[in-house]
Amino acid sequence: MAQMTAVRETTKVAALKDIAKIVRSKNAGPFEITLDIIFKSKEDYEAVKAADIITKELIAELYSLPVEEMIAFVYFDAANAIKATIPRPRAQGSIGETDMHAAQHHAPLMDIQIPWRS
Repeated sequence: MAQMTAVRETTKVAALKDIAKIVRSKNAGPFEITLDIIFKSKEDYEAVKAADIITKELIAELYSLPVEEMIAFVYFDAANAIKATIPRPRAQGSIGETDMHAAQHHAPLMDIQIPWRS
C-alpha cells in the first residue's frame, strides 16, 4: 500500500529589500519626505498588500511619529507601489539637518519582514 504525502506550500519570511524593486525616500519639499516602495510585478505588490504588514501604523512606528502626524499613506495600485509622506525631522537646509535630499530616510523600511512564498 503506497503512502500518500501531502505537499504543502511553505511560507517563509523575506526582507522587503529582497522583494521590492525600489525602496527609496526623497525630498517632498522643505518640510516633508516621501517614502516609495515599488514592486517588480502586480503579483508581488498584491501579495505584500494582502499580508497587511506595511501599514500607516507601522510607518509611524518606524519613524517614531504619532499616527496623526503621518501626512499620507497610499496603496497606489496603478504603479504597484506603496507611498507614504511624513514630516521631515528638521526643515530642509536648517541647522542640524543631515540629509538635504532626504535620500537616506528609507533605511528603516528595508528590513521589514514579510511572509513570503518559498
